[in-house]
Amino acid sequence: MSLSRKRRKELKRLRSSAEELWGGQQDVLDQAAKVAREASHQLNLLAQEEVVPRVRTGYESYVRPGLDQARTVARGAGQTAERALGTALGAIMSVGDVANDTRVRRALARVSPRAAAVVKQKQGPGVGTYLAIGAGVIAAAGVAYAVWQTFRADDELWVADDEPMPSASSTAGSEASPSPVI
Repeated sequence: MSLSRKRRKELKRLRSSAEELWGGQQDVLDQAAKVAREASHQLNLLAQEEVVPRVRTGYESYVRPGLDQARTVARGAGQTAERALGTALGAIMSVGDVANDTRVRRALARVSPRAAAVVKQKQGPGVGTYLAIGAGVIAAAGVAYAVWQTFRADDELWVADDEPMPSASSTAGSEASPSPVI
């Protein structure tokens, strides 16, 4: 296919214009990438200087006192429940001991022979035994949970200390992506 000189000249001008436009676009994209890297760097610095201290201050003034207070309340509630459970179990066991005492049975036999017949020697565990075992299991689970809460790692509750930024000379040679903003 043969083209006239005029068409070849127009195509040559169009090609050089397209190449010039392509080069300009590459320059604009390079400049935009530089601006984006610098904006990311500045945003990271702003986060380190402004956001992290505010988050840390907010945590120390609002969240941590609430956690400490909740921990104190939970410990107090656990101790109160433990005392109440011990008192209840002691009362139940003392009632059982009194009912099984031979002196009490003799006294009841003297007062009312029918009442003495009602109080019989039990054969095997009763409802109270199962209640006491259940309460003991619940108390043991509560103690195990309290121990676990005391010794578990509270990593998610603490804000990490500021890490030093890498030196400019080590990052200037590499074109690594900017670190994420916290």
